[in-house]
Amino acid sequence: MNLTISGSPPPLAGDRISMPFMSPHDLTIRHALAEDDRALADLNLSAWSWLSDVAPRPAADAGVFDERHDPDEYLVAEQGGRLVGFVRAVPPTPLASNQHVRQIQGLAVHPAARGNGIGEALIEAACATARTRGARRVTLRVLGHNLPARRLYERCGFTVEGICPEEFLLDGRYVDDILMGRRLDD
Repeated sequence: MNLTISGSPPPLAGDRISMPFMSPHDLTIRHALAEDDRALADLNLSAWSWLSDVAPRPAADAGVFDERHDPDEYLVAEQGGRLVGFVRAVPPTPLASNQHVRQIQGLAVHPAARGNGIGEALIEAACATARTRGARRVTLRVLGHNLPARRLYERCGFTVEGICPEEFLLDGRYVDDILMGRRLDD
């Protein structure tokens, strides 16, 4: 699935990016709004797993947005009036020397909505938005044992650029941290 946003300014908070989607329900990708916090927190909690997360399970009352996590950094997927997924893409550092890069620092799809192209749609929308904001590359980190996510990223054009062996001890097992990247000028 390809998403292109051309000839328009970067999407702003609340702007909707409509995408063709092979489903009985329309899928809309848009920037998150402050009022999405509770729904995103619930989605984040439902998607949490040692397969994809390095931090402990979030508390049931924990929100998503704070001083380091702004709604404008998130794209959300809505289907049938419900949030079914999100992606967060941000500059990897505050340094001016790598502001041409965006890093995906969170991707979640509700377990009941997986396998319907929502993750791919979110990634493509994040790459398109990054491109409109001047990025030339998008990078991400994925746990070595998270084969479904690694296959998804590969389908979206990401390639392995580095491996940190046994970077995390999760649920009693050492797990590699895989760095992947994609050029946006293709």
